[in-house]
Amino acid sequence: MELSGSQMVVEALCAENVKTVFGYPGGAVLNIYDALYKQKYFEHILTRHEQAAVHAADGYARASGKVGVAIVTSGPGFTNAVTGIATAHTDSIPLVIISGQVARGLIGTDAFQEIDAVGISRPCTKHNFLVESVAELPLILKEAFYIARSGRPGPVHVDIPKDITAEIGAFRYPNEISMKTYKPTKKGNPRQIQKAAQAIRESEQPVFYAGGGVMLSNAIKETRRLIALTEIPLVETLMARGTLPFNHPSLLGMVGMHGSYAANMAMSEADLLIALGARFDDRVTGRLGEFAKHAKIIHIDVDPSSIGKIVEADYPIVGDLQIVLEELYSQLSDGFDKERLNDWRSRLNNYGAIHPLEYDGEGDAIKPQWIVEEVGKLLGSQAIITTDVGQHQMWAAQFYPFDGANKWITSGGLGTMGYGFPAAIGAKKAKPDSVVINFTGDGSFLMNIQELMTASANHIAVINIVLNNGVLGMVRQWQTFFYENRLSHTDLSAQPDFVKLAEAFGAFGARISKKEEFVSALKAAIDSGKTAILDVAISSEENVLPMVPTGGSLYNMILDYKE
Repeated sequence: MELSGSQMVVEALCAENVKTVFGYPGGAVLNIYDALYKQKYFEHILTRHEQAAVHAADGYARASGKVGVAIVTSGPGFTNAVTGIATAHTDSIPLVIISGQVARGLIGTDAFQEIDAVGISRPCTKHNFLVESVAELPLILKEAFYIARSGRPGPVHVDIPKDITAEIGAFRYPNEISMKTYKPTKKGNPRQIQKAAQAIRESEQPVFYAGGGVMLSNAIKETRRLIALTEIPLVETLMARGTLPFNHPSLLGMVGMHGSYAANMAMSEADLLIALGARFDDRVTGRLGEFAKHAKIIHIDVDPSSIGKIVEADYPIVGDLQIVLEELYSQLSDGFDKERLNDWRSRLNNYGAIHPLEYDGEGDAIKPQWIVEEVGKLLGSQAIITTDVGQHQMWAAQFYPFDGANKWITSGGLGTMGYGFPAAIGAKKAKPDSVVINFTGDGSFLMNIQELMTASANHIAVINIVLNNGVLGMVRQWQTFFYENRLSHTDLSAQPDFVKLAEAFGAFGARISKKEEFVSALKAAIDSGKTAILDVAISSEENVLPMVPTGGSLYNMILDYKE
């Protein structure tokens, strides 16, 4: 079949069963957009900024478990998209980003809207391609989707010169693909799994440390089955919230800088740490020299480069987490003695009782933690929760009742303000029957405020709960704690009227200043069927606690600001 390069792009997306594409047109991708105009295979959502297009594709991927797709033009179109690409790369989210490039004969001449896109994207993609001929385009597109979704997922960038999108060539799209230089290991080494099982049997103070890989490998069922067998306590990273139901007796909570006291003490006192698809991020480990210093380390990960990168593993296992956990379960299922861990479990439960996650909810003042809990009471695990980055992100992670995969969508590794709203748009397109709530702050929300038009114009009913404290809350907290309260450029009291802004974009808006107003406003927003903004006034002095100072040890937590 003879097709133009732009038609090949469309046919490849169809072959990959893509249902929604997010993007923004421009000169270098006009041929591709002309082909999009003529096709009926999938929907294209026009965002109002290229960064938002990639964030929306990212949210779509996280909510659906499929590869997200974004299309942008050359030059500033691509550079605008880089933040979204880097966000997905850090959190291992499968995306294919197709960018336009100037014609081949103009590359290197500083032509209009030319940029070295593959050079820029190389550090923040799993792989990238500069297409050099129309003949290689079908195979490159197939490889892009395969690389994005296999092994440790990640974003793949395909840069296509404009003349190739107009050129005619033979289109043969392969059904299967095998790459000699890229063969991810799925099955873990049996001998290593056997050693790990023996270490678990012999340990007296073991802890499961669940990372984002649990979600990415769809290994929740296998993890829960292993917990039911062993009753070994489990801690979750920010990206692993929902691995166990929020009220599960083996769940100690989130670990790390704003983790629970019980979770952080468990990591500090464990004699065996079983890392499940986790990368030992600095926000989790704190001071490396003090991190889990009494523990042997079992590290299971599909990415061999992650093992031993930060913390040396005593029992490294490379493989797909789902497959490895099935084998580990079979190794342990023959009479595991969970009674011998009673004292260990009792000690950790006592830590949780001494210093639970709590806040002062008395009085009339609206507490952000209370807002998160109220949303949880109304919607629970049925909702998809997205966040931007800052204090609201941590409050949501600490106090929302998570349970299950693909329900918690946040920028973990890069910490990207402006992520939550476009990601929520993508999540809603992936799961249109789910209520999608975006917890955001007045600082983060303004970063991609233009996407109110995208959501409203496309009837994408995302509910934004703006926890409005009039400051850059997390930066203010650090300045208060560690800079003697020198509040340098964190004042956001000069801000728009978010309710009128909602109305201007054709959305639902409500301002909440009293507790009794919130639940009825939330229900009204859900019933409206519109994009919504709930502007909730909270104190500018509320802090996220506990907190481990940067460079501090997990067991040295700030539990109260007065400390």
